[in-house]
Amino acid sequence: MAIDEEREFKPIKIALLTISDTRTAADDTSGDILAERIKGAGHNLADRAIDRDDASTITGRLHNWIDDPQIDAVVTT
Repeated sequence: MAIDEEREFKPIKIALLTISDTRTAADDTSGDILAERIKGAGHNLADRAIDRDDASTITGRLHNWIDDPQIDAVVTT
């Protein structure tokens, strides 16, 4: 499906979560790429985090973001 050029573009606020036991802000290359693509597409990076691969930690982060009215979408890597 093609993009309808007649519709007004509405940027959304996206939170980005990297799930890794080894990555840090200094070497989160996949997170960096996604963050740049989010911004490059004209959207807003509302929040970004790196969490260890722990179900309760990830679940807590996602619940907080889902409940936050300042976040429209969540992307994980």
